[in-house]
Amino acid sequence: MEPDHFRFWPAGLPREMALPDTSLYGNLEATAARFPDKTAVFYYGTPLTYRQFKRDVDALAGFLQRRAGVKRSDRVLLFMQNSPQFMIAFYAILRADAMVVPVNPMNLTEELRHYVADSDAVVAITGQELLGQVRPLLEEGLRLGEGLQHVVVAAYSDYQTQPTDLKVPEVVAAARQSLREPGVTAWQDALAEKLEPAVHQAGPDDLCVMPYTSGTTGKPKGCIHTHRTVMSTTVAGGAWVDMQPETVILGSMPLFHVTGMQCSMNQPIYFGGTIVLMTRWDRDTAGELIQHHKIEGWTNIATMAIDFLSNPNLGNYDISSMKHIGGGGAAMPEAVAQRLHDLTGLTYIEGYGLSETIAPTHINPPQRAKKQCLGIPICATESLVIDPDTLAVLGIRETGEIVSRGPQIFLGYWKKPEATAASFVDIGGKSFFRTGDLGYRDEDGYFFIVDRLKRMINASGYKVWPAEVEAMLYHHADVREACVIGTQDPRRGETVKAVVVLKETSRGKVAPEDIIAWSREKMAAYKVPRVIEFVDTLPKSATGKVQWRLLQETENKKIST
Repeated sequence: MEPDHFRFWPAGLPREMALPDTSLYGNLEATAARFPDKTAVFYYGTPLTYRQFKRDVDALAGFLQRRAGVKRSDRVLLFMQNSPQFMIAFYAILRADAMVVPVNPMNLTEELRHYVADSDAVVAITGQELLGQVRPLLEEGLRLGEGLQHVVVAAYSDYQTQPTDLKVPEVVAAARQSLREPGVTAWQDALAEKLEPAVHQAGPDDLCVMPYTSGTTGKPKGCIHTHRTVMSTTVAGGAWVDMQPETVILGSMPLFHVTGMQCSMNQPIYFGGTIVLMTRWDRDTAGELIQHHKIEGWTNIATMAIDFLSNPNLGNYDISSMKHIGGGGAAMPEAVAQRLHDLTGLTYIEGYGLSETIAPTHINPPQRAKKQCLGIPICATESLVIDPDTLAVLGIRETGEIVSRGPQIFLGYWKKPEATAASFVDIGGKSFFRTGDLGYRDEDGYFFIVDRLKRMINASGYKVWPAEVEAMLYHHADVREACVIGTQDPRRGETVKAVVVLKETSRGKVAPEDIIAWSREKMAAYKVPRVIEFVDTLPKSATGKVQWRLLQETENKKIST
Protein backbone atom coordinates (compact mmCIF):
# COMPACT_ATOMS: atom_id res chain seq x y z
CA MET A 1 0.00 0.00 0.00
CA GLU A 2 1.36 3.42 -0.98
CA PRO A 3 2.12 5.96 1.75
CA ASP A 4 -0.60 8.61 2.10
CA HIS A 5 1.67 11.48 1.09
CA PHE A 6 2.27 10.13 -2.43
CA ARG A 7 -1.14 11.59 -3.34
CA PHE A 8 0.43 15.04 -3.02
CA TRP A 9 3.77 14.31 -4.68
CA PRO A 10 5.14 17.18 -6.83
CA ALA A 11 4.08 16.72 -10.44
CA GLY A 12 6.73 15.20 -12.69
CA LEU A 13 9.16 14.44 -9.86
CA PRO A 14 10.40 10.83 -9.57
CA ARG A 15 9.88 9.24 -6.17
CA GLU A 16 13.46 8.04 -6.32
CA MET A 17 16.16 9.88 -8.27
CA ALA A 18 19.26 8.49 -9.93
CA LEU A 19 22.32 10.10 -8.36
CA PRO A 20 25.62 10.76 -10.16
CA ASP A 21 28.13 8.11 -9.15
CA THR A 22 30.83 10.75 -8.74
CA SER A 23 32.22 13.17 -6.20
CA LEU A 24 30.54 16.49 -5.48
CA TYR A 25 33.44 18.22 -7.24
CA GLY A 26 32.30 16.41 -10.38
CA ASN A 27 29.19 18.59 -10.33
CA LEU A 28 31.25 21.77 -10.61
CA GLU A 29 33.48 20.20 -13.25
CA ALA A 30 30.44 19.27 -15.37
CA THR A 31 28.71 22.64 -14.96
CA ALA A 32 31.89 24.58 -15.79
CA ALA A 33 32.26 22.49 -18.95
CA ARG A 34 28.62 23.10 -19.99
CA PHE A 35 28.32 26.77 -19.00
CA PRO A 36 31.88 28.17 -18.71
CA ASP A 37 30.94 31.82 -19.26
CA LYS A 38 27.73 31.76 -17.26
CA THR A 39 27.78 33.71 -13.98
CA ALA A 40 28.07 31.33 -11.04
CA VAL A 41 28.11 34.03 -8.35
CA PHE A 42 27.19 37.70 -8.16
CA TYR A 43 28.93 39.22 -5.14
CA TYR A 44 27.76 42.76 -4.40
CA GLY A 45 27.77 43.64 -8.09
CA THR A 46 30.84 41.64 -9.16
CA PRO A 47 30.26 38.52 -11.30
CA LEU A 48 32.30 35.31 -11.15
CA THR A 49 31.84 32.88 -14.03
CA TYR A 50 31.90 29.11 -13.72
CA ARG A 51 35.17 29.09 -15.69
CA GLN A 52 36.79 31.47 -13.19
CA PHE A 53 35.25 29.61 -10.26
CA LYS A 54 36.73 26.26 -11.35
CA ARG A 55 40.08 27.86 -12.20
CA ASP A 56 40.45 29.16 -8.64
CA VAL A 57 39.18 25.92 -7.14
CA ASP A 58 41.80 23.90 -8.98
CA ALA A 59 44.60 26.35 -8.13
CA LEU A 60 43.74 26.29 -4.43
CA ALA A 61 43.45 22.50 -4.48
CA GLY A 62 46.94 22.29 -5.98
CA PHE A 63 48.27 24.52 -3.21
CA LEU A 64 46.56 22.47 -0.51
CA GLN A 65 48.08 19.26 -1.84
CA ARG A 66 51.55 20.40 -2.86
CA ARG A 67 52.31 23.08 -0.26
CA ALA A 68 50.07 22.32 2.73
CA GLY A 69 50.39 18.55 2.46
CA VAL A 70 46.66 17.78 2.32
CA LYS A 71 46.02 14.12 1.49
CA ARG A 72 42.99 12.01 0.65
CA SER A 73 40.41 11.97 3.50
CA ASP A 74 42.27 14.63 5.52
CA ARG A 75 40.01 17.11 7.28
CA VAL A 76 40.39 20.82 6.43
CA LEU A 77 38.75 23.47 8.61
CA LEU A 78 36.66 26.05 6.71
CA PHE A 79 36.13 29.03 9.01
CA MET A 80 34.76 31.85 6.92
CA GLN A 81 31.76 34.08 6.30
CA ASN A 82 29.61 33.85 3.18
CA SER A 83 31.82 34.80 0.25
CA PRO A 84 33.00 33.46 -3.11
CA GLN A 85 36.09 32.29 -1.22
CA PHE A 86 33.98 30.09 1.06
CA MET A 87 32.50 28.38 -2.00
CA ILE A 88 35.83 28.10 -3.80
CA ALA A 89 37.53 26.74 -0.67
CA PHE A 90 34.72 24.21 -0.16
CA TYR A 91 35.17 22.77 -3.64
CA ALA A 92 38.98 23.06 -3.52
CA ILE A 93 39.07 20.89 -0.40
CA LEU A 94 36.93 18.32 -2.22
CA ARG A 95 39.13 18.60 -5.35
CA ALA A 96 42.09 17.78 -3.10
CA ASP A 97 40.23 14.58 -2.09
CA ALA A 98 39.87 15.90 1.46
CA MET A 99 36.92 16.52 3.80
CA VAL A 100 35.42 19.94 4.55
CA VAL A 101 34.91 20.81 8.23
CA PRO A 102 32.67 23.92 8.09
CA VAL A 103 32.63 25.97 11.30
CA ASN A 104 30.38 28.84 12.34
CA PRO A 105 32.45 32.06 11.95
CA MET A 106 30.95 33.37 15.18
CA ASN A 107 33.00 30.89 17.20
CA LEU A 108 35.85 32.16 19.37
CA THR A 109 39.28 30.62 19.92
CA GLU A 110 38.39 28.29 22.79
CA GLU A 111 35.38 27.00 20.87
CA LEU A 112 37.51 26.51 17.75
CA ARG A 113 39.99 24.45 19.73
CA HIS A 114 37.54 21.57 19.96
CA TYR A 115 36.85 21.49 16.21
CA VAL A 116 40.57 21.48 15.38
CA ALA A 117 41.44 18.80 17.93
CA ASP A 118 38.44 16.57 17.32
CA SER A 119 38.70 16.59 13.51
CA ASP A 120 42.53 16.31 13.56
CA ALA A 121 42.66 19.19 11.06
CA VAL A 122 46.16 20.52 10.39
CA VAL A 123 45.06 23.05 7.74
CA ALA A 124 42.45 25.81 8.00
CA ILE A 125 41.07 28.32 5.50
CA THR A 126 39.71 31.51 7.01
CA GLY A 127 38.78 35.14 6.40
CA GLN A 128 41.28 37.80 7.43
CA GLU A 129 38.85 39.22 10.00
CA LEU A 130 38.84 35.82 11.74
CA LEU A 131 42.59 35.22 11.79
CA GLY A 132 42.77 36.55 15.35
CA GLN A 133 40.60 33.64 16.50
CA VAL A 134 42.73 31.09 14.66
CA ARG A 135 46.19 32.53 15.34
CA PRO A 136 46.61 31.20 18.94
CA LEU A 137 45.81 27.66 17.76
CA LEU A 138 48.23 27.94 14.84
CA GLU A 139 51.03 29.27 17.08
CA GLU A 140 50.37 26.48 19.55
CA GLY A 141 50.34 23.87 16.79
CA LEU A 142 53.61 25.11 15.29
CA ARG A 143 55.25 25.16 18.72
CA LEU A 144 54.15 21.62 19.56
CA GLY A 145 54.57 20.19 16.08
CA GLU A 146 51.00 18.87 16.09
CA GLY A 147 47.56 20.32 15.54
CA LEU A 148 47.06 23.27 13.20
CA GLN A 149 50.10 23.83 10.97
CA HIS A 150 48.93 25.97 8.08
CA VAL A 151 46.29 28.65 7.51
CA VAL A 152 45.18 30.19 4.21
CA VAL A 153 43.71 33.68 4.76
CA ALA A 154 41.29 35.40 2.39
CA ALA A 155 40.19 39.02 1.97
CA TYR A 156 36.60 39.16 0.71
CA SER A 157 37.28 42.42 -1.14
CA ASP A 158 39.40 40.50 -3.67
CA TYR A 159 36.14 39.21 -5.20
CA GLN A 160 34.19 42.47 -4.93
CA THR A 161 35.97 44.59 -7.49
CA GLN A 162 33.32 46.43 -9.50
CA PRO A 163 31.62 49.71 -8.49
CA THR A 164 28.19 49.23 -6.94
CA ASP A 165 25.40 51.25 -5.38
CA LEU A 166 24.71 48.42 -2.95
CA LYS A 167 25.43 48.73 0.73
CA VAL A 168 28.64 46.70 0.99
CA PRO A 169 29.41 45.38 4.50
CA GLU A 170 32.61 46.72 6.05
CA VAL A 171 34.08 43.23 6.29
CA VAL A 172 33.63 42.84 2.53
CA ALA A 173 35.02 46.28 1.66
CA ALA A 174 38.09 45.91 3.90
CA ALA A 175 41.37 46.00 1.98
CA ARG A 176 43.61 42.96 1.91
CA GLN A 177 46.01 42.88 4.84
CA SER A 178 49.71 42.20 4.47
CA LEU A 179 50.48 38.85 6.09
CA ARG A 180 53.98 37.73 7.02
CA GLU A 181 53.61 35.09 9.69
CA PRO A 182 54.84 31.52 10.09
CA GLY A 183 52.29 29.04 8.78
CA VAL A 184 50.11 31.75 7.17
CA THR A 185 49.57 32.13 3.42
CA ALA A 186 47.48 34.84 1.80
CA TRP A 187 44.74 33.50 -0.47
CA GLN A 188 46.01 35.39 -3.52
CA ASP A 189 49.56 34.12 -2.95
CA ALA A 190 48.26 30.55 -2.82
CA LEU A 191 46.40 31.00 -6.13
CA ALA A 192 49.30 32.83 -7.75
CA GLU A 193 51.45 29.70 -7.57
CA LYS A 194 49.06 28.07 -10.09
CA LEU A 195 49.92 24.61 -8.85
CA GLU A 196 48.26 21.75 -10.71
CA PRO A 197 46.37 19.41 -8.38
CA ALA A 198 46.92 15.66 -8.55
CA VAL A 199 44.45 13.42 -10.36
CA HIS A 200 41.10 13.58 -8.56
CA GLN A 201 40.53 10.29 -6.72
CA ALA A 202 37.55 10.87 -4.42
CA GLY A 203 34.45 8.87 -5.27
CA PRO A 204 30.88 8.77 -3.98
CA ASP A 205 31.79 6.86 -0.82
CA ASP A 206 34.77 9.00 0.18
CA LEU A 207 34.57 11.51 3.03
CA CYS A 208 33.01 14.78 1.85
CA VAL A 209 31.88 17.15 4.60
CA MET A 210 31.60 17.02 8.39
CA PRO A 211 29.24 19.62 9.87
CA TYR A 212 29.18 19.65 13.65
CA THR A 213 26.14 19.27 15.81
CA SER A 214 25.78 18.76 19.53
CA GLY A 215 23.70 17.23 22.26
CA THR A 216 23.42 16.84 25.97
CA THR A 217 27.13 16.07 26.39
CA GLY A 218 27.90 19.70 25.57
CA LYS A 219 30.68 18.89 23.09
CA PRO A 220 29.82 19.31 19.41
CA LYS A 221 29.93 16.07 17.39
CA GLY A 222 31.06 15.74 13.80
CA CYS A 223 28.48 14.29 11.40
CA ILE A 224 30.22 12.09 8.82
CA HIS A 225 28.92 12.64 5.30
CA THR A 226 30.20 11.13 2.09
CA HIS A 227 29.88 12.54 -1.41
CA ARG A 228 26.96 10.14 -1.88
CA THR A 229 24.94 11.39 1.10
CA VAL A 230 25.55 15.04 0.18
CA MET A 231 24.72 14.35 -3.46
CA SER A 232 21.30 12.99 -2.45
CA THR A 233 19.91 16.26 -1.06
CA THR A 234 21.82 18.26 -3.66
CA VAL A 235 19.95 16.53 -6.48
CA ALA A 236 16.58 15.81 -4.84
CA GLY A 237 16.35 19.12 -2.97
CA GLY A 238 16.97 21.17 -6.09
CA ALA A 239 14.60 19.10 -8.20
CA TRP A 240 11.87 19.52 -5.58
CA VAL A 241 11.77 23.28 -6.26
CA ASP A 242 12.27 22.80 -10.02
CA MET A 243 15.74 24.37 -10.09
CA GLN A 244 17.05 24.96 -13.63
CA PRO A 245 20.20 26.41 -15.24
CA GLU A 246 18.26 29.67 -15.66
CA THR A 247 17.40 29.83 -11.95
CA VAL A 248 18.78 32.78 -9.98
CA ILE A 249 18.72 32.36 -6.20
CA LEU A 250 19.43 34.64 -3.25
CA GLY A 251 22.11 33.21 -0.97
CA SER A 252 21.59 34.77 2.44
CA MET A 253 21.71 31.68 4.66
CA PRO A 254 25.09 30.93 6.27
CA LEU A 255 26.97 28.53 4.02
CA PHE A 256 28.54 26.69 6.96
CA HIS A 257 25.00 25.58 7.90
CA VAL A 258 23.69 22.53 6.02
CA THR A 259 20.60 24.35 4.71
CA GLY A 260 22.63 27.22 3.25
CA MET A 261 25.32 24.80 2.08
CA GLN A 262 22.86 22.72 0.09
CA CYS A 263 20.16 25.16 -1.02
CA SER A 264 22.37 28.19 -1.65
CA MET A 265 25.54 26.54 -2.96
CA ASN A 266 25.59 22.86 -3.88
CA GLN A 267 22.17 22.69 -5.52
CA PRO A 268 22.58 25.70 -7.86
CA ILE A 269 26.10 24.55 -8.78
CA TYR A 270 24.76 21.11 -9.72
CA PHE A 271 21.95 22.58 -11.82
CA GLY A 272 24.07 25.40 -13.28
CA GLY A 273 22.14 28.22 -11.65
CA THR A 274 23.34 31.63 -10.47
CA ILE A 275 23.87 32.55 -6.81
CA VAL A 276 23.45 36.15 -5.68
CA LEU A 277 25.44 36.01 -2.47
CA MET A 278 25.19 38.08 0.71
CA THR A 279 27.84 38.09 3.43
CA ARG A 280 25.67 39.90 5.97
CA TRP A 281 21.90 39.99 6.13
CA ASP A 282 20.37 43.36 5.28
CA ARG A 283 16.71 43.51 4.29
CA ASP A 284 17.03 46.55 2.03
CA THR A 285 20.01 45.06 0.22
CA ALA A 286 18.02 41.85 -0.22
CA GLY A 287 15.17 43.85 -1.78
CA GLU A 288 17.54 45.59 -4.17
CA LEU A 289 19.18 42.32 -5.17
CA ILE A 290 15.85 40.58 -5.82
CA GLN A 291 14.74 43.48 -7.99
CA HIS A 292 18.00 43.92 -9.91
CA HIS A 293 18.80 40.26 -10.57
CA LYS A 294 15.19 39.07 -11.00
CA ILE A 295 15.79 36.50 -8.28
CA GLU A 296 13.41 33.52 -8.43
CA GLY A 297 14.29 31.45 -5.36
CA TRP A 298 15.17 32.22 -1.76
CA THR A 299 15.72 29.72 1.03
CA ASN A 300 15.99 31.30 4.47
CA ILE A 301 15.17 30.94 8.13
CA ALA A 302 11.85 32.24 9.36
CA THR A 303 13.37 35.15 11.32
CA MET A 304 15.03 36.43 8.14
CA ALA A 305 11.78 36.26 6.18
CA ILE A 306 9.94 37.97 9.04
CA ASP A 307 12.46 40.83 9.02
CA PHE A 308 12.25 41.15 5.23
CA LEU A 309 8.45 41.28 5.20
CA SER A 310 8.30 43.78 8.08
CA ASN A 311 10.44 46.29 6.18
CA PRO A 312 8.44 49.56 5.78
CA ASN A 313 10.38 50.13 2.54
CA LEU A 314 9.37 46.79 1.03
CA GLY A 315 6.95 48.49 -1.37
CA ASN A 316 9.90 50.25 -3.00
CA TYR A 317 11.18 46.98 -4.45
CA ASP A 318 9.82 44.92 -7.32
CA ILE A 319 9.93 41.35 -6.00
CA SER A 320 7.51 39.95 -8.57
CA SER A 321 10.23 37.70 -10.04
CA MET A 322 10.06 35.43 -6.97
CA LYS A 323 8.75 31.93 -7.73
CA HIS A 324 9.83 30.07 -4.61
CA ILE A 325 10.45 31.13 -1.02
CA GLY A 326 10.82 28.79 1.89
CA GLY A 327 13.04 27.49 4.62
CA GLY A 328 13.20 25.86 7.99
CA GLY A 329 14.92 26.11 11.34
CA ALA A 330 11.78 27.51 13.00
CA ALA A 331 8.09 27.55 12.18
CA MET A 332 6.89 30.45 10.06
CA PRO A 333 4.20 32.39 11.98
CA GLU A 334 0.87 32.13 10.18
CA ALA A 335 0.32 35.91 10.06
CA VAL A 336 3.67 36.45 8.36
CA ALA A 337 3.06 33.64 5.88
CA GLN A 338 -0.25 35.30 5.03
CA ARG A 339 1.47 38.66 4.46
CA LEU A 340 3.90 36.96 2.07
CA HIS A 341 1.00 35.42 0.18
CA ASP A 342 -0.86 38.74 0.02
CA LEU A 343 2.21 40.51 -1.38
CA THR A 344 3.45 37.90 -3.83
CA GLY A 345 0.86 35.16 -4.15
CA LEU A 346 3.55 32.75 -2.89
CA THR A 347 3.16 30.18 -0.16
CA TYR A 348 6.09 29.87 2.24
CA ILE A 349 7.39 26.32 1.77
CA GLU A 350 8.66 24.86 5.02
CA GLY A 351 11.05 21.93 5.24
CA TYR A 352 12.89 19.94 7.85
CA GLY A 353 16.32 18.44 8.18
CA LEU A 354 19.33 18.15 10.45
CA SER A 355 23.11 18.20 10.20
CA GLU A 356 22.88 14.41 10.36
CA THR A 357 20.70 14.42 7.23
CA ILE A 358 22.62 17.15 5.34
CA ALA A 359 19.44 19.27 5.10
CA PRO A 360 16.03 17.97 4.08
CA THR A 361 14.33 14.74 4.94
CA HIS A 362 10.95 16.49 4.59
CA ILE A 363 9.64 19.37 2.45
CA ASN A 364 6.13 20.60 1.80
CA PRO A 365 4.88 19.94 -1.75
CA PRO A 366 4.88 23.39 -3.45
CA GLN A 367 1.40 22.85 -4.87
CA ARG A 368 -0.12 21.76 -1.54
CA ALA A 369 1.88 23.16 1.36
CA LYS A 370 0.57 23.15 4.91
CA LYS A 371 1.38 25.88 7.40
CA GLN A 372 3.73 25.30 10.32
CA CYS A 373 4.36 21.84 8.95
CA LEU A 374 7.57 19.90 8.22
CA GLY A 375 6.13 18.54 4.99
CA ILE A 376 6.36 15.02 3.54
CA PRO A 377 9.39 12.72 3.19
CA ILE A 378 11.39 13.61 0.06
CA CYS A 379 12.70 11.25 -2.64
CA ALA A 380 13.71 7.77 -1.44
CA THR A 381 13.09 8.78 2.18
CA GLU A 382 10.91 6.92 4.67
CA SER A 383 9.81 8.38 8.01
CA LEU A 384 7.87 6.99 10.94
CA VAL A 385 6.73 8.19 14.35
CA ILE A 386 7.65 5.82 17.18
CA ASP A 387 7.28 5.59 20.93
CA PRO A 388 10.73 6.73 22.10
CA ASP A 389 10.74 4.19 24.93
CA THR A 390 9.12 1.06 23.46
CA LEU A 391 10.07 1.84 19.83
CA ALA A 392 6.56 0.82 18.75
CA VAL A 393 5.38 2.47 15.52
CA LEU A 394 2.58 4.95 16.26
CA GLY A 395 -0.50 5.81 14.24
CA ILE A 396 -2.00 8.94 12.76
CA ARG A 397 -1.84 12.00 15.08
CA GLU A 398 -0.10 10.03 17.82
CA THR A 399 2.89 11.98 19.14
CA GLY A 400 6.27 10.30 19.35
CA GLU A 401 9.82 10.53 18.05
CA ILE A 402 10.33 11.12 14.33
CA VAL A 403 12.72 8.59 12.75
CA SER A 404 13.91 8.53 9.15
CA ARG A 405 15.89 6.46 6.68
CA GLY A 406 17.16 7.47 3.26
CA PRO A 407 20.25 8.14 1.14
CA GLN A 408 20.97 11.43 2.93
CA ILE A 409 21.47 9.93 6.40
CA PHE A 410 24.98 10.37 7.78
CA LEU A 411 27.34 7.46 8.47
CA GLY A 412 27.69 8.34 12.13
CA TYR A 413 29.42 10.68 14.60
CA TRP A 414 33.16 11.18 14.21
CA LYS A 415 35.06 9.17 16.85
CA LYS A 416 31.79 8.54 18.71
CA PRO A 417 30.77 4.90 18.13
CA GLU A 418 28.50 4.78 21.19
CA ALA A 419 26.65 7.97 20.23
CA THR A 420 26.34 6.63 16.68
CA ALA A 421 24.87 3.34 17.86
CA ALA A 422 22.38 5.16 20.09
CA SER A 423 21.20 7.29 17.15
CA PHE A 424 19.92 4.36 15.08
CA VAL A 425 17.14 1.89 15.72
CA ASP A 426 16.06 -1.25 13.86
CA ILE A 427 12.38 -1.28 12.84
CA GLY A 428 11.13 -4.13 10.71
CA GLY A 429 14.64 -5.05 9.66
CA LYS A 430 15.43 -1.49 8.52
CA SER A 431 17.80 0.96 10.19
CA PHE A 432 16.21 4.33 11.05
CA PHE A 433 17.93 7.47 12.35
CA ARG A 434 16.47 8.84 15.57
CA THR A 435 16.00 12.59 15.08
CA GLY A 436 15.32 13.33 18.74
CA ASP A 437 12.37 15.49 17.69
CA LEU A 438 8.84 14.77 18.86
CA GLY A 439 6.05 15.06 16.34
CA TYR A 440 3.19 13.34 14.57
CA ARG A 441 1.88 12.69 11.08
CA ASP A 442 -1.61 13.55 9.92
CA GLU A 443 -4.03 11.57 7.78
CA ASP A 444 -2.38 12.96 4.60
CA GLY A 445 1.08 11.76 5.62
CA TYR A 446 2.39 15.24 6.48
CA PHE A 447 4.68 15.51 9.50
CA PHE A 448 4.44 18.11 12.27
CA ILE A 449 6.87 18.84 15.10
CA VAL A 450 5.56 19.48 18.61
CA ASP A 451 8.58 19.39 20.90
CA ARG A 452 12.24 18.44 21.14
CA LEU A 453 13.31 15.23 22.74
CA LYS A 454 16.88 16.48 22.68
CA ARG A 455 17.75 19.50 24.75
CA MET A 456 18.23 22.42 22.39
CA ILE A 457 17.37 26.12 22.14
CA ASN A 458 16.47 27.58 18.75
CA ALA A 459 17.55 31.24 18.73
CA SER A 460 16.77 32.87 15.37
CA GLY A 461 17.44 29.55 13.65
CA TYR A 462 20.78 29.04 15.42
CA LYS A 463 20.95 25.88 17.50
CA VAL A 464 22.19 26.53 21.02
CA TRP A 465 23.09 23.50 23.09
CA PRO A 466 22.59 24.30 26.79
CA ALA A 467 25.24 21.90 28.06
CA GLU A 468 27.88 23.61 25.93
CA VAL A 469 26.96 27.05 27.32
CA GLU A 470 26.89 25.63 30.85
CA ALA A 471 30.38 24.21 30.38
CA MET A 472 31.63 27.69 29.46
CA LEU A 473 29.82 29.36 32.38
CA TYR A 474 31.54 27.05 34.82
CA HIS A 475 34.81 28.75 33.85
CA HIS A 476 33.52 32.00 35.39
CA ALA A 477 35.28 32.62 38.71
CA ASP A 478 32.05 33.56 40.49
CA VAL A 479 29.78 30.80 39.18
CA ARG A 480 29.23 27.75 41.37
CA GLU A 481 26.49 26.12 39.32
CA ALA A 482 24.57 26.95 36.17
CA CYS A 483 21.66 25.54 34.24
CA VAL A 484 20.77 26.89 30.80
CA ILE A 485 17.21 26.86 29.47
CA GLY A 486 15.24 28.58 26.74
CA THR A 487 12.98 31.55 27.23
CA GLN A 488 10.76 33.56 24.92
CA ASP A 489 12.14 36.48 22.97
CA PRO A 490 10.00 38.74 20.73
CA ARG A 491 12.69 39.02 18.06
CA ARG A 492 14.63 35.74 18.25
CA GLY A 493 11.65 33.49 19.04
CA GLU A 494 13.68 31.72 21.70
CA THR A 495 16.71 33.00 23.52
CA VAL A 496 19.18 31.75 26.11
CA LYS A 497 18.56 32.03 29.84
CA ALA A 498 21.03 30.93 32.51
CA VAL A 499 19.86 30.05 36.02
CA VAL A 500 22.98 30.63 38.10
CA VAL A 501 24.10 29.81 41.64
CA LEU A 502 26.92 32.14 42.64
CA LYS A 503 29.72 31.20 44.99
CA GLU A 504 28.96 32.39 48.53
CA THR A 505 31.79 34.93 48.49
CA SER A 506 30.42 36.45 45.26
CA ARG A 507 26.79 36.91 46.25
CA GLY A 508 25.74 40.55 46.29
CA LYS A 509 28.91 41.55 44.45
CA VAL A 510 28.15 40.23 40.96
CA ALA A 511 25.29 41.47 38.78
CA PRO A 512 23.59 39.65 35.90
CA GLU A 513 25.13 42.17 33.51
CA ASP A 514 28.60 41.07 34.65
CA ILE A 515 27.89 37.46 33.68
CA ILE A 516 26.50 38.55 30.29
CA ALA A 517 29.51 40.80 29.58
CA TRP A 518 31.92 37.98 30.48
CA SER A 519 30.00 35.57 28.26
CA ARG A 520 30.29 37.89 25.27
CA GLU A 521 34.08 37.61 25.54
CA LYS A 522 34.06 33.82 25.76
CA MET A 523 31.47 32.52 23.32
CA ALA A 524 29.73 33.20 20.03
CA ALA A 525 27.11 35.96 20.26
CA TYR A 526 24.14 33.70 19.57
CA LYS A 527 25.09 31.45 22.51
CA VAL A 528 25.43 34.28 25.05
CA PRO A 529 22.75 34.15 27.79
CA ARG A 530 20.52 37.19 27.34
CA VAL A 531 18.77 36.57 30.68
CA ILE A 532 20.47 35.68 33.97
CA GLU A 533 18.52 34.57 37.01
CA PHE A 534 20.36 34.14 40.32
CA VAL A 535 19.06 31.40 42.65
CA ASP A 536 20.31 29.89 45.89
CA THR A 537 20.13 26.29 44.66
CA LEU A 538 19.29 24.31 41.54
CA PRO A 539 16.68 21.53 41.71
CA LYS A 540 18.33 18.10 41.61
CA SER A 541 17.25 14.49 41.33
CA ALA A 542 18.00 11.81 43.89
CA THR A 543 21.15 10.96 41.96
CA GLY A 544 22.33 14.59 42.06
CA LYS A 545 21.53 15.48 38.44
CA VAL A 546 20.29 19.00 37.82
CA GLN A 547 16.62 18.82 36.83
CA TRP A 548 16.82 21.12 33.83
CA ARG A 549 13.47 19.94 32.55
CA LEU A 550 11.78 21.17 35.74
CA LEU A 551 13.39 24.59 35.31
CA GLN A 552 12.31 24.68 31.68
CA GLU A 553 8.73 23.77 32.56
CA THR A 554 8.68 26.46 35.26
CA GLU A 555 9.93 29.02 32.72
CA ASN A 556 7.31 27.94 30.21
CA LYS A 557 4.57 28.43 32.81
CA LYS A 558 5.85 31.96 33.53
CA ILE A 559 5.64 32.76 29.82
CA SER A 560 2.13 31.36 29.43
CA THR A 561 0.81 33.39 32.38
